[in-house]
Amino acid sequence: MKTLFAAALLAVSVAGFGTANAMPLAPASGASADVIQVAGGCGPGFHRGPYGGCRANRGVVVVRPPVVRKCRYWGPGRRVCRTWW
Repeated sequence: MKTLFAAALLAVSVAGFGTANAMPLAPASGASADVIQVAGGCGPGFHRGPYGGCRANRGVVVVRPPVVRKCRYWGPGRRVCRTWW
């Protein structure tokens, strides 16, 4: 009984080797005209965040020179400007 089961298992596995593909074929090129690809469903200028919500893409970052402001409060000890805005 064991040999019969082993022989049947071997026959099924050898038959399965013939149907296995060594390399999968590339998908058919050319998507249908009724399919529109969008960026994650958020629309232009947005992308999906880590929790699945839509977030705005960061635009160009403008680097400007620092703005000189008058201190409203001087800290204790050395004359250190403590601004919170």
